[in-house]
Amino acid sequence: MLLPDFSLENKLINTGLNFIAGTDEVGRGAWAGPVTAAAVILDPKKIPNEINDSKKLTKNKRNQLSEEIIATSISYSIIHVSVFEIDKINILEASMLAMRNAAHSLNKAPSHILIDGNKIPTNLNCPATAIVKGDNLSLTIAAASILAKVARDQIMEDLAEDFPKYGWETNVGYGTKAHIQGISQYGITPHHRLSFKPIHKML
Repeated sequence: MLLPDFSLENKLINTGLNFIAGTDEVGRGAWAGPVTAAAVILDPKKIPNEINDSKKLTKNKRNQLSEEIIATSISYSIIHVSVFEIDKINILEASMLAMRNAAHSLNKAPSHILIDGNKIPTNLNCPATAIVKGDNLSLTIAAASILAKVARDQIMEDLAEDFPKYGWETNVGYGTKAHIQGISQYGITPHHRLSFKPIHKML
């Protein structure tokens, strides 16, 4: 299995840029719950082993790595953008807002930011590079994907205790069969994204 590496970061570090941040978001395609982004600056001397794109890891491995990344990184931040905000500005803008706010919330100002995807959020406080499938290539972006996924999954598991009919503890708000069944039987909740077509249609 090909793992992401630190070569993109090292190229930038070799030009004299010390603090390379990575950012990624999760929950963009979900029907319910926030969109979450994390930003992280890894310490090149203390990078945890087995960091990978969060989607390729088991839940236990993600949780373990999340703790290790938090313990060893130079700086990290996690930002949630609410359903209200998603419906107000649209999911693409909400994802960009989450990543920008995550980058701006780092307590160490980054010299450069590596961003997962093909679009760079506006008004960042330093230069940035967008990298398609960045969580498969860059350890820093992959680390951010892990932090964001673990934090968002926890929110959805907590919400599932209050709204137990939608399967959020396993589908984390995505449009699975159990989720669709829950909506058709019990209706929507304040945590559903009304601007999303499937939810909009059901209304």
